[in-house]
Amino acid sequence: MAAPSSADIAALKQEIAAIRDSYEARLRALEQRLKLAEAAAPVPAAAAAAPPTATPLAAPTPAPSVAAANAFNPAMSLILSGGYLRSTQDPSSYRIRGFALPADAEVGPGARGFNLAESELGLSASIDPWWRGVANIALHGNDAVSVEEAYVQTTSLGQGLTLKAGRFLSGVGYLNSQHAHTWDFADNPLAYQALLGTQYADDGLQLRWLAPTELFLELSAELGRGRSVPGGDSARNGAGMRSLGAHAGGDWGDSHSWRAGLSVLSAQADGLGLVGRGEAGEDVVRSFSGRTRVWIADAVWKWAPDGNATRTSFKLQGELLRSTRSGTLTGEAGDRMASRAVQTGWYLQGIYQFMPNWRVGLRTERLNPGAPEEGWAAAARRPAKDTLMLDHSPSEFSRWRLQLANDRARDGAADRQITLQYQMSLGAHGAHGY
Repeated sequence: MAAPSSADIAALKQEIAAIRDSYEARLRALEQRLKLAEAAAPVPAAAAAAPPTATPLAAPTPAPSVAAANAFNPAMSLILSGGYLRSTQDPSSYRIRGFALPADAEVGPGARGFNLAESELGLSASIDPWWRGVANIALHGNDAVSVEEAYVQTTSLGQGLTLKAGRFLSGVGYLNSQHAHTWDFADNPLAYQALLGTQYADDGLQLRWLAPTELFLELSAELGRGRSVPGGDSARNGAGMRSLGAHAGGDWGDSHSWRAGLSVLSAQADGLGLVGRGEAGEDVVRSFSGRTRVWIADAVWKWAPDGNATRTSFKLQGELLRSTRSGTLTGEAGDRMASRAVQTGWYLQGIYQFMPNWRVGLRTERLNPGAPEEGWAAAARRPAKDTLMLDHSPSEFSRWRLQLANDRARDGAADRQITLQYQMSLGAHGAHGY
């Protein structure tokens, strides 16, 4: 019999994790049913033989239905995150040099000092033999609450097909579909911040097909509203966003695995407000109407001795993004001009686990803002950033991270940042993707 491949071992690990999560959920349900059964149990015979009192007995209240009490029993998880930031430049005035973005774009390192980062409340459950539901609610540090994801997904279409409907993180690229608590650094790369609004999510449909081949091959297509950058929520009857993606992967021997892909996302905007730097350094506000197309090439290579990543491992990951925006810009005075901008960005990072529960990582990244559009100033130099991180995970449910960054993405002097971060996972949480 042939020795199992690392892909087989990885699949078995995922199955074991899924069985463990299912077992824990069923155990909690059985404990709840036991409590309800004990509360509804009949009175013991000795107590029943006691002489009746003169006080008339009230009509018995029906015991709650055990089945009804457990009809809605989803797996629940809560990710708690926070930390401390020290920076040499004021984060409140953070702007990526050469890139016009909405005024409320989530760019930069976040607030100085101690802060509560985004926490995440997750709910998931099987609905019936054909559907499952997932909701991830983001709890922001400023007391705001938003829906990060809320979707239903098929479980038995067959033929390698999976359909998802609702709000979800797009499957373009490698990092976009991953939740923040799974990132290897405290923040997303500059290319994602400048070209995808940090992370692209939309309301719509996603269809994926997994080929029945030994080589991992997955194709995906999405239709969406186009509600966020680079879209502008055009509120039209048709789709405001379309995307296509293809990913392939496999194993090299027992210690190496890889995945690579190419994706394209096209989004429509009508009156999307953009803020850029003027020649004198002032903010210049314009609205954009037109279409933006973002191509993403991604690749990941992982190494672990004999496929066992519990002690030592290494991951090399990189993505290249290219955005082409074409349409019309409208100034505050109503002046209109044709707009075409081609901008690119990339990052490359390596994560080395040098002993159990300890990792060190290095990420370097660059942006190219392209030729400046009329009225917006040219970038004196291209945005860049280098980041070093060290993290410790006492268990699979907790992580502490120290991150040092030299951020040269904004005008003026470099911003030197020190970030301390904690992430804690409570409750059921499924296995993460590759």
